[in-house]
Amino acid sequence: MNLKQLRYFCGVVEAGNARAAAEKLFVAPTAISMQLAQLEKTLGGQLFDRGSRPMGLTPLGQFVYSKARELLAAASRLEREARGVAEGKMGWLGIGFTRSTIFSFLPEAVRAMQADFPNVRIELMEILTEDQARSLRNDVIHLGVARVIGHYVQEPDLAYTRLFDDPLVAAVPLHHPLAARKSLVAADLATLPYITYPGNANSHFPRQVLALLQAAGAIPRIGHEAKEIHTALGLVAAALGATVVGRSVATNNRTDICFLPITDVKECSTVIAVRKANRTYPLADSFMTTLRAQVAVNHLVPQDRGTARGAALPGTP
Repeated sequence: MNLKQLRYFCGVVEAGNARAAAEKLFVAPTAISMQLAQLEKTLGGQLFDRGSRPMGLTPLGQFVYSKARELLAAASRLEREARGVAEGKMGWLGIGFTRSTIFSFLPEAVRAMQADFPNVRIELMEILTEDQARSLRNDVIHLGVARVIGHYVQEPDLAYTRLFDDPLVAAVPLHHPLAARKSLVAADLATLPYITYPGNANSHFPRQVLALLQAAGAIPRIGHEAKEIHTALGLVAAALGATVVGRSVATNNRTDICFLPITDVKECSTVIAVRKANRTYPLADSFMTTLRAQVAVNHLVPQDRGTARGAALPGTP
């Protein structure tokens, strides 16, 4: 039994006779008869009561007809949805992100993607930068949005795209004397307990930031260790200390915190997108286009660090 046989069978039932069904299906009447004979042989019984006029269905025919319509509808739906997936219009898109990116361009990019592809299920998963490579290799996600500081290892089986440079800024309590300034130096942060985050042994970010502050002459006094950036910023708002974040985090963020440039810390963090190398996934490609558009809208374009403005990192797409 195959779909062609079921399609011809339903065609005869709905058209009333084999000749009318053949005209509707654009095939020869003999083809209809041959396929119906093979179907009846396979099922072990007659589908039509050929002794009645007009020809009606046998009990077997009535049973098969109802099931055949369901199967044909399911097959049509499968074909339609499969074409949609192949064309990148339907399907599932898994996005891994480091939490700091949720404060700026990422929500807008996801909203824009969902508007353009309403039949795509987008799943957001918070994953540390250091853990995104494993998630990509295991097909848990199709694309990662990560944050790095300075040099980082580029794995040969992954493709890295630089989205924008994000200068590090100090987050200080709104009513602290430092908040009255337009900028500060790293050593100024010694006047407040320092709040580190995220509290995960795999994360390089807190150690790298502390190393940059120390290289600039600061001696941070660790006052709190927050598990997440949300908690760290809440502690700053409560006047329990200061911390350092990417400048994009300050966009549309808390109004009870003052974000200030650190003039003697020149190293930027960089927000990157990571995908599997040499693998095409239309939805991930579409989301990359959306990410770049949102980066431009938010004026988060890469700064010149020895490469052309807006250029990707060496060896990246």
